[in-house]
Parts: sequence; C-alpha cells; structure tokens
Amino acid sequence: MASAIDAGARAHGTTSPNPPVGAVVLDRAGALVGTGHTRPPGQAHAEVVALAEAGERARGGTAVVTLEPCAHHGRTPPCTDALVAAGVARVVYATADPNPQAAGGAEVLRASGVEVVHLPAHVEALRAWLHFARTGRPHVTWKYAATLDGRVAAADGSSRWVGSPESRAEVHALRTTVDAVVVGSGTVRADDPRLTARGTGAARQPLRVVVGMGDLPRGARVLDGEVETLHVRTHDPDVVLAELTARGAVDVLLEGGPTLAGAFARAGRVDRVLAYVAPKLLGDGPTALRDAGVSTITDAVGLVVEQVSMSGPDVRISAVPASAR
Repeated sequence: MASAIDAGARAHGTTSPNPPVGAVVLDRAGALVGTGHTRPPGQAHAEVVALAEAGERARGGTAVVTLEPCAHHGRTPPCTDALVAAGVARVVYATADPNPQAAGGAEVLRASGVEVVHLPAHVEALRAWLHFARTGRPHVTWKYAATLDGRVAAADGSSRWVGSPESRAEVHALRTTVDAVVVGSGTVRADDPRLTARGTGAARQPLRVVVGMGDLPRGARVLDGEVETLHVRTHDPDVVLAELTARGAVDVLLEGGPTLAGAFARAGRVDRVLAYVAPKLLGDGPTALRDAGVSTITDAVGLVVEQVSMSGPDVRISAVPASAR
C-alpha cells in the first residue's frame, strides 16, 4: 500500500477533476510487477496503467489501490472491468469511493469472484478530491507565514521575507500540486506577486485567481501572460469557489492577506490551515487573520493539529477545523 500511495502522490496536481490514484500489481508470488498512477483527464486510470505494465503476470495476482476501483463508464471504461479481465485474484484498496456515480466497485469485483480487502490508510494525495466528492466544492488550504508574535508584515507594510528560504521553496512545490492559487486584489497592489511555482522544474502551473472589485494595476505580474489569471470581481468566497468548481478545480491554495482569509474563515470555507511560523518578533504590523466573525473566545474556530514539523528554521503547522473531524 505504501508503494501505491507513493505512486498516487506523483499524480497529485495533474488529474483534476479526477482523483490522483496510485496502484501496484503483485504476481502470484507477491513480487511487484506493475506500478501506475492516474493520468490526466480522459487518459488511463491507475489500475489500467499498472495492469499494462504487469501484463500476464497479473493473472492470479493482487492489485493494491489507494481508492476503491470505479465501476462506472465515464471518459474511460470501468477499472473493475480491467481488473476482472486481467484475471486478478485479489484487490486491496485504502479508501472507499464517496462518489455515488463511481462507487460500488468493491461489490462488483466480489460478484465477479475477486477477493476484495478494505485496508484503511490515510492517502494525502486524495485529501482534496475526497472533500470535493463529498461536498461538491473545492478543498481550500489557507497558507500563511507569520512571526512568532503573529505578524505577517512589519508596521511599514514590508513582508519580504517573513518565512525562510526553505519555507518558500516548500510553498513553490506545494503550488505545483494545486489547481488554483487565490489572493485578494489588495495583495496584488501591495506585493505584486507572481503566484507561480518557481524553482521546482515543474511544467504545470496553477491557475492564478485574484479576488476583488477594483481593476488590477497595469503591469501587475499576475497579468504577465505567463500563466492564466482569473479576476473574480466579488468578495464572496462561495462565488469564487463556484467559479473554480465550474473550471474543474478541486484543490485550492488560499494565499491572500488577512481580509480575504477572514472572509473565507467567516464563511466556513477554510478546510485546512498551513502555517509557517518564523522565529522572529515584530511587535507591530498586521496579523494573519482579520474580521473572521469571532467576537468572543467561545466563538473561536477550534482546530485539530495534524502535524508539526520544521521547515528550515520555521515551524510548519498543519491543522484542520475540529468541526470537520
């Protein structure tokens, strides 16, 4: 299963609106004979890629997949058909498919005489897609960098660079795995960001999204034509997410300033918080979040910390709303 999860991670960011699935095939003796991950939309699913590599060695063997094999005919035939035709004797999957159109693959396989085992495991690459399948809207990760006293910029507005070079490199890598990066028009005016993934060697770039009513400055780097930019003239997070859903976006990275982050938090549209806390003190300047709809401590948004790690000298914290657990 770990090998299948690794395979799926290689597809993260390239498959939306389809899930980034990983699969491996073992022969009768348990030797690994095929590995695959989901290709871009309209192309082969992970199981089909792994089976093609395995060939006849798949017959009587085991397929291990990060998501329950699909049982419906979409742009490609059902993966259950491919597994049965290959003569696989056993299928092990980590995550049940919550999509009612595609679910039921496990029962289809059992009805065809294939042994099926559900082996629950956390598959990070599927986080956003599972959220999208269950809610119908993109998964939003709010990312920010702040000092130890919670400031995202100094009193004079300067913010380059709050986080370390290691943290910035990690964020550039993260951008290659999401469908869209969202900021407010105020951030564009103040910082003139590119919002591209740089220094990663990745050919894929996320859609750049700017939220705000006013026109963007001429010469702003988000208008350089290097990557597509969408200007959504609204302050409503749900309007933004509806527009992104229509474009097939599943995984969204919110990098806006305190006002935009507050609007998403107030609307209950922050599904994960990714904070980079730098060992610095400023004592003044804007904080990471503003106007989040919290007026008393009892209204505070409770979070569950998933992971704490280091990114260079910075502390990296990943947390999700307690209400989502």
